[in-house]
Amino acid sequence: MGSGKVTTGSAPFDLQGKHVTVAGLGVSGIPAAKALHARGALVTVVNDGDDARSREQAAGLEALGITVRLGDGATLPEGTELIVTTPGWQPGKPLFRAATEADVPVWGDVELAWRLRGPDAAPWLAVTGTNGKTTTVRMLAAILEAAGLRTAAVGNIGVSLLDVVLGEETYDVLAVELSSYQLHWAPSLRAHSAAVLNLAPDHLDWHGSMEAYAADKGRIYEGNQVACVYNVADKATEDLVREADVEE
Repeated sequence: MGSGKVTTGSAPFDLQGKHVTVAGLGVSGIPAAKALHARGALVTVVNDGDDARSREQAAGLEALGITVRLGDGATLPEGTELIVTTPGWQPGKPLFRAATEADVPVWGDVELAWRLRGPDAAPWLAVTGTNGKTTTVRMLAAILEAAGLRTAAVGNIGVSLLDVVLGEETYDVLAVELSSYQLHWAPSLRAHSAAVLNLAPDHLDWHGSMEAYAADKGRIYEGNQVACVYNVADKATEDLVREADVEE
Protein backbone atom coordinates (compact mmCIF):
# COMPACT_ATOMS: atom_id res chain seq x y z
CA MET A 1 0.00 0.00 0.00
CA GLY A 2 1.33 3.44 -0.88
CA SER A 3 1.54 6.51 1.32
CA GLY A 4 -1.80 7.77 2.53
CA LYS A 5 -0.85 11.43 2.28
CA VAL A 6 -1.33 13.81 -0.59
CA THR A 7 -0.43 17.48 -0.71
CA THR A 8 -3.20 20.06 -0.50
CA GLY A 9 -1.51 23.43 -0.66
CA SER A 10 0.89 23.64 2.29
CA ALA A 11 -0.77 20.98 4.44
CA PRO A 12 -0.93 17.22 3.81
CA PHE A 13 -4.31 15.54 3.49
CA ASP A 14 -4.06 12.11 5.09
CA LEU A 15 -6.24 9.66 3.18
CA GLN A 16 -5.82 6.87 5.71
CA GLY A 17 -9.25 6.19 7.19
CA LYS A 18 -10.85 9.17 5.43
CA HIS A 19 -14.34 8.79 3.98
CA VAL A 20 -14.08 9.59 0.27
CA THR A 21 -16.96 9.46 -2.19
CA VAL A 22 -16.22 8.82 -5.87
CA ALA A 23 -18.89 10.16 -8.21
CA GLY A 24 -19.26 7.90 -11.23
CA LEU A 25 -17.73 4.73 -12.64
CA GLY A 26 -16.04 4.29 -16.01
CA VAL A 27 -12.56 5.15 -17.27
CA SER A 28 -12.05 7.84 -14.60
CA GLY A 29 -14.03 6.69 -11.59
CA ILE A 30 -12.70 3.15 -11.34
CA PRO A 31 -8.98 4.11 -11.27
CA ALA A 32 -9.79 6.87 -8.75
CA ALA A 33 -11.63 4.47 -6.45
CA LYS A 34 -8.80 1.94 -6.62
CA ALA A 35 -6.09 4.56 -5.99
CA LEU A 36 -7.92 5.98 -2.99
CA HIS A 37 -8.61 2.53 -1.57
CA ALA A 38 -4.94 1.60 -1.96
CA ARG A 39 -4.03 4.61 0.18
CA GLY A 40 -6.27 3.59 3.03
CA ALA A 41 -9.34 5.69 2.27
CA LEU A 42 -12.81 4.36 3.03
CA VAL A 43 -14.28 4.62 -0.45
CA THR A 44 -17.92 4.76 -1.51
CA VAL A 45 -18.72 4.99 -5.22
CA VAL A 46 -22.06 6.49 -6.23
CA ASN A 47 -23.39 6.13 -9.76
CA ASP A 48 -26.58 7.33 -11.46
CA GLY A 49 -26.83 4.26 -13.69
CA ASP A 50 -27.74 0.72 -12.66
CA ASP A 51 -27.33 -1.21 -15.89
CA ALA A 52 -25.53 -4.46 -16.63
CA ARG A 53 -22.21 -2.71 -17.35
CA SER A 54 -22.41 -0.72 -14.12
CA ARG A 55 -23.20 -3.82 -12.10
CA GLU A 56 -20.21 -5.61 -13.62
CA GLN A 57 -17.92 -2.69 -12.77
CA ALA A 58 -19.39 -2.47 -9.27
CA ALA A 59 -18.74 -6.15 -8.63
CA GLY A 60 -15.06 -5.70 -9.41
CA LEU A 61 -14.76 -2.82 -6.94
CA GLU A 62 -16.80 -4.53 -4.24
CA ALA A 63 -14.42 -7.51 -4.45
CA LEU A 64 -11.69 -5.11 -3.25
CA GLY A 65 -13.79 -3.89 -0.32
CA ILE A 66 -15.11 -0.71 -1.96
CA THR A 67 -18.74 0.20 -1.36
CA VAL A 68 -20.77 0.95 -4.49
CA ARG A 69 -24.23 2.54 -4.66
CA LEU A 70 -25.86 2.17 -8.07
CA GLY A 71 -28.81 4.28 -9.11
CA ASP A 72 -28.13 6.76 -6.30
CA GLY A 73 -25.88 9.55 -7.50
CA ALA A 74 -27.73 12.37 -5.80
CA THR A 75 -27.27 11.59 -2.12
CA LEU A 76 -24.11 12.57 -0.27
CA PRO A 77 -23.01 9.52 1.76
CA GLU A 78 -22.89 10.21 5.48
CA GLY A 79 -19.46 11.16 6.78
CA THR A 80 -18.01 12.11 3.38
CA GLU A 81 -14.85 14.21 3.78
CA LEU A 82 -13.87 14.46 0.11
CA ILE A 83 -15.56 13.88 -3.25
CA VAL A 84 -13.59 12.79 -6.32
CA THR A 85 -15.76 13.14 -9.41
CA THR A 86 -15.56 11.87 -12.95
CA PRO A 87 -15.39 14.76 -15.45
CA GLY A 88 -18.88 14.60 -16.92
CA TRP A 89 -20.83 15.21 -13.70
CA GLN A 90 -22.31 18.71 -13.84
CA PRO A 91 -21.51 21.18 -11.03
CA GLY A 92 -25.22 21.77 -10.39
CA LYS A 93 -25.98 18.17 -9.43
CA PRO A 94 -27.61 17.67 -6.00
CA LEU A 95 -24.56 15.73 -4.79
CA PHE A 96 -22.33 18.77 -5.25
CA ARG A 97 -24.86 21.17 -3.79
CA ALA A 98 -24.94 18.97 -0.70
CA ALA A 99 -21.13 18.95 -0.65
CA THR A 100 -21.03 22.76 -0.75
CA GLU A 101 -23.48 22.98 2.14
CA ALA A 102 -21.39 20.48 4.13
CA ASP A 103 -18.09 22.22 3.21
CA VAL A 104 -16.80 19.06 1.52
CA PRO A 105 -14.15 19.66 -1.20
CA VAL A 106 -14.68 18.27 -4.70
CA TRP A 107 -11.75 17.13 -6.86
CA GLY A 108 -11.72 15.67 -10.34
CA ASP A 109 -9.66 12.64 -11.30
CA VAL A 110 -7.10 14.98 -12.88
CA GLU A 111 -6.80 16.89 -9.60
CA LEU A 112 -6.30 13.62 -7.74
CA ALA A 113 -3.61 12.54 -10.22
CA TRP A 114 -1.86 15.89 -9.88
CA ARG A 115 -1.78 15.61 -6.09
CA LEU A 116 -0.69 11.97 -6.05
CA ARG A 117 2.25 12.38 -8.42
CA GLY A 118 5.64 11.79 -6.86
CA PRO A 119 8.34 14.39 -6.13
CA ASP A 120 10.25 13.42 -9.28
CA ALA A 121 7.16 13.24 -11.49
CA ALA A 122 7.35 14.15 -15.17
CA PRO A 123 6.24 17.69 -16.04
CA TRP A 124 2.90 18.12 -17.80
CA LEU A 125 2.54 19.85 -21.16
CA ALA A 126 -1.19 20.52 -21.20
CA VAL A 127 -3.47 21.19 -24.17
CA THR A 128 -7.12 22.21 -24.34
CA GLY A 129 -9.42 23.91 -26.82
CA THR A 130 -12.83 23.50 -28.38
CA ASN A 131 -11.45 21.67 -31.42
CA GLY A 132 -8.28 19.79 -32.27
CA LYS A 133 -7.14 18.71 -28.81
CA THR A 134 -6.59 15.04 -29.53
CA THR A 135 -4.78 15.59 -32.83
CA THR A 136 -2.53 18.21 -31.23
CA VAL A 137 -1.68 16.06 -28.21
CA ARG A 138 -0.81 13.11 -30.42
CA MET A 139 1.38 15.37 -32.54
CA LEU A 140 3.01 16.75 -29.39
CA ALA A 141 3.75 13.25 -28.09
CA ALA A 142 5.24 12.31 -31.47
CA ILE A 143 7.50 15.39 -31.41
CA LEU A 144 8.65 14.58 -27.88
CA GLU A 145 9.35 10.96 -28.82
CA ALA A 146 11.32 12.10 -31.88
CA ALA A 147 13.40 14.25 -29.54
CA GLY A 148 14.32 11.11 -27.61
CA LEU A 149 12.09 11.75 -24.60
CA ARG A 150 10.06 9.10 -22.81
CA THR A 151 6.49 10.36 -23.06
CA ALA A 152 2.84 9.38 -23.34
CA ALA A 153 -0.34 11.04 -24.62
CA VAL A 154 -2.72 10.95 -21.68
CA GLY A 155 -5.82 12.49 -20.14
CA ASN A 156 -8.97 13.19 -22.13
CA ILE A 157 -7.42 11.28 -25.01
CA GLY A 158 -8.64 8.10 -23.29
CA VAL A 159 -5.67 7.16 -21.10
CA SER A 160 -6.26 7.65 -17.37
CA LEU A 161 -3.84 10.12 -15.85
CA LEU A 162 -4.11 8.26 -12.58
CA ASP A 163 -3.00 5.01 -14.19
CA VAL A 164 0.01 6.76 -15.74
CA VAL A 165 1.00 8.79 -12.68
CA LEU A 166 0.77 5.77 -10.36
CA GLY A 167 2.14 3.22 -12.80
CA GLU A 168 5.61 1.71 -12.71
CA GLU A 169 6.77 3.17 -16.04
CA THR A 170 8.68 6.44 -15.79
CA TYR A 171 8.48 9.36 -18.21
CA ASP A 172 10.47 12.48 -18.96
CA VAL A 173 7.37 14.50 -19.86
CA LEU A 174 3.64 13.92 -20.39
CA ALA A 175 1.49 15.28 -23.23
CA VAL A 176 -1.83 15.91 -21.49
CA GLU A 177 -5.18 16.53 -23.16
CA LEU A 178 -7.65 18.26 -20.83
CA SER A 179 -11.33 18.97 -21.38
CA SER A 180 -13.20 21.90 -19.89
CA TYR A 181 -14.93 19.40 -17.59
CA GLN A 182 -11.61 18.14 -16.26
CA LEU A 183 -10.24 21.64 -15.82
CA HIS A 184 -13.31 22.73 -13.87
CA TRP A 185 -12.53 20.13 -11.19
CA ALA A 186 -8.72 20.69 -11.12
CA PRO A 187 -8.11 23.84 -9.03
CA SER A 188 -4.49 23.15 -8.04
CA LEU A 189 -3.16 21.99 -11.44
CA ARG A 190 0.04 23.86 -12.36
CA ALA A 191 1.40 22.71 -15.72
CA HIS A 192 4.94 23.18 -17.00
CA SER A 193 3.45 24.80 -20.12
CA ALA A 194 -0.01 24.91 -21.65
CA ALA A 195 -1.94 25.80 -24.78
CA VAL A 196 -5.54 26.77 -25.53
CA LEU A 197 -6.03 26.07 -29.23
CA ASN A 198 -9.32 27.91 -29.79
CA LEU A 199 -12.59 28.86 -28.13
CA ALA A 200 -16.11 28.47 -29.54
CA PRO A 201 -19.46 27.92 -27.79
CA ASP A 202 -19.54 24.33 -26.55
CA HIS A 203 -20.98 22.40 -23.60
CA LEU A 204 -22.80 25.54 -22.48
CA ASP A 205 -25.57 23.46 -20.88
CA TRP A 206 -22.88 21.99 -18.59
CA HIS A 207 -20.98 25.21 -17.84
CA GLY A 208 -23.98 27.52 -17.76
CA SER A 209 -22.55 30.28 -19.99
CA MET A 210 -19.83 31.03 -22.52
CA GLU A 211 -18.02 33.06 -19.87
CA ALA A 212 -17.94 30.11 -17.47
CA TYR A 213 -16.82 27.78 -20.25
CA ALA A 214 -13.96 30.09 -21.21
CA ALA A 215 -12.96 30.54 -17.56
CA ASP A 216 -12.68 26.77 -17.11
CA LYS A 217 -10.57 26.50 -20.25
CA GLY A 218 -8.38 29.31 -18.93
CA ARG A 219 -7.59 27.34 -15.77
CA ILE A 220 -5.01 25.48 -17.82
CA TYR A 221 -2.74 28.56 -17.76
CA GLU A 222 -2.83 29.06 -13.99
CA GLY A 223 0.62 28.71 -12.47
CA ASN A 224 2.32 27.84 -15.77
CA GLN A 225 6.04 27.57 -15.13
CA VAL A 226 7.55 28.13 -18.58
CA ALA A 227 5.22 28.96 -21.48
CA CYS A 228 1.62 29.88 -22.23
CA VAL A 229 0.79 29.17 -25.87
CA TYR A 230 -2.23 30.83 -27.46
CA ASN A 231 -3.77 31.22 -30.89
CA VAL A 232 -3.03 34.59 -32.52
CA ALA A 233 -6.10 34.10 -34.73
CA ASP A 234 -8.35 33.72 -31.67
CA LYS A 235 -8.03 36.72 -29.36
CA ALA A 236 -10.05 35.01 -26.64
CA THR A 237 -7.17 32.59 -26.06
CA GLU A 238 -4.74 35.50 -25.64
CA ASP A 239 -7.14 37.13 -23.17
CA LEU A 240 -7.06 33.96 -21.06
CA VAL A 241 -3.26 34.16 -20.88
CA ARG A 242 -3.37 37.80 -19.81
CA GLU A 243 -5.87 36.97 -17.08
CA ALA A 244 -3.92 33.99 -15.73
CA ASP A 245 -1.67 34.11 -12.68
CA VAL A 246 1.53 32.50 -13.96
CA GLU A 247 5.03 32.10 -12.55
CA GLU A 248 7.35 34.98 -13.39
